[in-house]
Amino acid sequence: MSRSDSLLSDIQSLVIHGDLDWNHPESNDTALAPAIHTASTYGARSSAEFADMANAPRHPRYYARYGNPTQERCERLIARLENAESALLCASGMGAMSTSLLSLVKAGDHIVAQSAHYMGTAQLLNDLLPNLGVEVTLVDQRDDAAFYGAARPNTRLIVVETPSNPTLALTDLAAVARFARERGILTLADNTFASPINQRPRDFGIDLVLHSATKYLGGHSDLIAGVVCGDEAVVEKIWKRSLALGTNVSPFTSFLLLRGLRTLPLRVARQSESALALARFLEGHPAIARVHYPELESHPQHALFKRQMQHGGGVLSIEFAGDDDKGYAAAKKFVASLRLARHAVSLGGVETLVVHAASMWEASLTPAQMKAAGISPTLVRIAAGLENAADLQADMTAALAA
Repeated sequence: MSRSDSLLSDIQSLVIHGDLDWNHPESNDTALAPAIHTASTYGARSSAEFADMANAPRHPRYYARYGNPTQERCERLIARLENAESALLCASGMGAMSTSLLSLVKAGDHIVAQSAHYMGTAQLLNDLLPNLGVEVTLVDQRDDAAFYGAARPNTRLIVVETPSNPTLALTDLAAVARFARERGILTLADNTFASPINQRPRDFGIDLVLHSATKYLGGHSDLIAGVVCGDEAVVEKIWKRSLALGTNVSPFTSFLLLRGLRTLPLRVARQSESALALARFLEGHPAIARVHYPELESHPQHALFKRQMQHGGGVLSIEFAGDDDKGYAAAKKFVASLRLARHAVSLGGVETLVVHAASMWEASLTPAQMKAAGISPTLVRIAAGLENAADLQADMTAALAA
């Protein structure tokens, strides 16, 4: 389901003003930049007020591990962007993921998840949760029936990531959400690659939406944060677990994230445009065997892309021609020969970042797990920044020639 241009215009207004709550005293402040509340603790004027602060849900002015006024403003905006009642910021994307999973399942429960996930999430699913007595079944995200077939009576959660990292495969959010609702199973979608500008999973029935806010939401490669959004009761449950895990975000990070969110629609539109231009260019190059980008008509799930996403996002991946040994060498040479695009992990910032996926994942995943996730030795992930697309194409042309 694509959104109209008028709604995109509303989102641009939302990121400028959506953190304000006009029923809150801070909204009367004439400062245009949000205040950074650095206090670690807050005083009460009476014992009764202190008791109310200590026992109230997510009070922003009690103790900074419980919440913070700057953090509260940022959470309010992200919740509105994702069409959710509530949001919880954490110290990293993995902090948001681990806190969410440890809040929603316990020993004896079962999770269905797709086999292609960010490597940190894969480690949680493959190692940590099974060690805690939680069973995990991994399925091919492109096969809707696989999710149905993997569910058990003790299945409590379905975890998806779409587009997935790094192969840009898609999960049918509406199909998964419909099945999960019928069975009373919660759903959680990692929406980092799409951002709420290109996809809103809750519009398709997904319960919880998670982001590594380090990426597109922050947008400047200068902060680490994560966020989970959903119905207030479920987010409250995750918040209570965060108190024990200590995954709270700092006030200054919340401030930086709010600053980054102001330009989110503008940045994502430009990055999506550049990624599509690079995907079309690279798809026609003889050195490239395959380009993974859902907005390309050649993508096997292009029809699902048109139903589910506004644009393809800022990330694409390519596979070099030749056998594994030849393609592996070509991929590494390509990355090393780039001059404008930077060789670095992460994505969503103003700089174009390129990484050889097998080199990055091999320390965290076994060869079998990488194969199951579709990560070939020849695969390179490209995260488009805000540079001129023609300059990026010229840089990649020279690197391919090398």
